[in-house]
Amino acid sequence: MSMFSKDNNPLGDREALARHIHLALAVERPAGMELELGYRLIKRLFNPMILGAENIPDRPCLFVGNHSLFALDGWVLGPLMLKELNRFPRGLGDKFLFANAGVGDFILKRGTVMGHPEVCSALMQAGEDLIVFPGGAHEAVKPASMKYELQWKERYGFVKLAAKHGYTIMPFGLVGPDEFYGHLMEGRDIPDSALGTVLKRLGLLSEETRSDVLPPVPMGALGTFLPKPQRCYLGFGEPINLARYEGRTPTRKEQQAIRAAVAEQIETQLAELLFAREQHKGEDSLLRRLLSI
Repeated sequence: MSMFSKDNNPLGDREALARHIHLALAVERPAGMELELGYRLIKRLFNPMILGAENIPDRPCLFVGNHSLFALDGWVLGPLMLKELNRFPRGLGDKFLFANAGVGDFILKRGTVMGHPEVCSALMQAGEDLIVFPGGAHEAVKPASMKYELQWKERYGFVKLAAKHGYTIMPFGLVGPDEFYGHLMEGRDIPDSALGTVLKRLGLLSEETRSDVLPPVPMGALGTFLPKPQRCYLGFGEPINLARYEGRTPTRKEQQAIRAAVAEQIETQLAELLFAREQHKGEDSLLRRLLSI
């Protein structure tokens, strides 16, 4: 029986939310053949490099970073952090991911949980690592002109939760996944295009559809839907310890200062990682360079 049958969807009542929390806390650390194969695939395809791992403290953290195109960062980060950093951060997913029983069951078993304050609090009380991308779905469909730019709007939830539990925020940057796919057409241009006309006739697009949340039309390696083998660079900044706020909510001014410090750390990492990529370009094989064009 699925963990998410129709009557216990975590989008539902209090009892359903409690069940989700119970199941989330019961998830075991991934291991075995699935993890090993995923890790080997990531290493072979994207040859990732990790910088600043020594900055990660030996205590539970809320990892906060930039969200990549189509949220493909999770595909890279999960196996890499488990195998090379010995950390199992629980990804905070949008609620819509759990509306479907099959999808919800699949991602929960692999560690992702619903990004709900009570779920996050329960995991923090249990001393779990968490990972969040404050830009959310909006940042995951950004146009090519905005790659590696944070789009957090006025989101402060991650700051308040980390402060309440006296958690350490661990800022990180990830370079590579934003370029796994080229953009044949930006999402914002789809409604006024021939493709948009077809989608409207099929009922998949309407006048009420927001163009800023439409994904771009992707183009992968050699014009296929396979991701380009762009080398990935993962970098960790300085930890931001919020132990002094435990049990209380920071003032609005304090929240703004904390959020700004986290964003600055991530932006610094992105700049350094892009520079590191330029320095290491000569190490890439000719095939990797050709397939990444």
